[in-house]
Amino acid sequence: MFRLSKGSEYAIRSILYLSRQPQGKVCYSHEVAKAQEIPLAYLAKVFQSLGKGGIIKSTRGTKGGVSLLKSPRAISLYDVIVAVEGEIFLNDCLIRKGYCHRDPVCPAHFYWKDIQKNFCGYLKDVNFEGMTEKAKALEKKNSAKN
Repeated sequence: MFRLSKGSEYAIRSILYLSRQPQGKVCYSHEVAKAQEIPLAYLAKVFQSLGKGGIIKSTRGTKGGVSLLKSPRAISLYDVIVAVEGEIFLNDCLIRKGYCHRDPVCPAHFYWKDIQKNFCGYLKDVNFEGMTEKAKALEKKNSAKN
């Protein structure tokens, strides 16, 4: 089964939270952890990956915390997943040309390559500004039902 790690799920939830804050606002890790139901120790590891990936900046000290380095529009699902997981490969044969000696004769390789291209392209097209707007719409719809 193909599945994202908990780290990627937590990263996406934390970036969604930060995307909903006023631009430039610094948030405390414990605030993000509580709001998104993420274990604080795990979130620290996630934030480390997101920092290395150029998505967030982390500041230490009494006025420290985390904030986005880019606008939510400039951060894609692909960016966040790759920052946590590394490059996405749907099959070993896609890691690099010649990794699998069967590439030239394998009909599945052609399809894997196309599927990966489309999948990654879709993830690159989904940005956190759009996801934030979708979250607001879902909350509004859900609160209207209650």
